[in-house]
Amino acid sequence: MITVLVVDDDFMVARIHRSFVDRVDGYQVVGTANSGEQALTAIDELQPDLVLLDLYLPDIFGLDLIAQLRARKPDCDILVITAAREAEAVRGAVRQGVVNYLLKPFGFEDLRSRLQEYARRRTSVLDTVTSQADVDRVLAPNRPGRVTTRLPKGLSQETADLVAAAVRAAVTNLSAAECAEKVGISRVSARRYLEYFCSSGQVDVALRYGTTGRPERRYRWRA
Repeated sequence: MITVLVVDDDFMVARIHRSFVDRVDGYQVVGTANSGEQALTAIDELQPDLVLLDLYLPDIFGLDLIAQLRARKPDCDILVITAAREAEAVRGAVRQGVVNYLLKPFGFEDLRSRLQEYARRRTSVLDTVTSQADVDRVLAPNRPGRVTTRLPKGLSQETADLVAAAVRAAVTNLSAAECAEKVGISRVSARRYLEYFCSSGQVDVALRYGTTGRPERRYRWRA
């Protein structure tokens, strides 16, 4: 059983996230916290395996809290759940080794897929390593929604991750303009990333026909 601490400044949101986690086989929420101070106390008392961490806390920015959490429990993993779409926030989270970065708002299936992937990665860690293939097998899953292939010239890894996260988190399909608004980039840039994902088979595209003009291209992450 993987034990989880949910950290979110909104107690109602924390309750929803707790209910989501409790619906996933193999997981158990052992507590919730609504501030950085509460999170530090809870990690001492509850010793969770995984922390679902909101970045916007009332007393500390979540990325600044990660090192303190790990100082209390070095083997604790962090899954960031946040509305922070800034590329620097994503880069900071990646540098600190978070297991995933999930943008709000999201649905149950979005969180469940990431928790299931995390559980698979935990069980894939080997007692002994006999070859590079063993290492590659452990590292290969990486983060769901993270682009690991070589990107075309002019596309950045950080923005690709943000666009992928926005499409995955969408309740329905997105237009390039809607995706651009969520990520904070231009519609033209969003379209380039979305079309790249289409060409690599990660995103499906559908056409929405209006009364006049060209049909609108709408994108959905492929399950």
